[in-house]
Amino acid sequence: MDATTASSVIAGDVEITGTVKSAGSVRVDGKLDGELHCEKDAWIGKSAMVKGNLNASSVIVEGTVNGNIVARDRIELKATARLTGDIKAKRLVVEDGVTFVGRSEVNPGGAPVGAAPAPSAPAGGGAAPAGEPARTGIFKR
Repeated sequence: MDATTASSVIAGDVEITGTVKSAGSVRVDGKLDGELHCEKDAWIGKSAMVKGNLNASSVIVEGTVNGNIVARDRIELKATARLTGDIKAKRLVVEDGVTFVGRSEVNPGGAPVGAAPAPSAPAGGGAAPAGEPARTGIFKR
């Protein structure tokens, strides 16, 4: 997805409270306090501030997200991204400069991604679920 192919756009001067659902792709440049569910792709622009979970085919983050992200295919975190939350996808791309606080589950050959990740364990403690390595912490490139 590129910035010009979004079927719906939440412009920089728009603030939405509540759940946004789309059968297409969505680009967010404004503020969203709630969940975003897309059948296609989600693009979180540099000026965007999202407080809620995202669920889409692919997600590109350039702005700020405070919530979990589940992508059926790919998550791409651009250099300007600030993400606090857990992520789950088949593929992950992280550029230099990203701030990410949370857990990640990337499984290119595994079962289809669809369920939201479990909440993070408290910082500095807590055991990972059986069979999973602990990945909680601060990740900054």
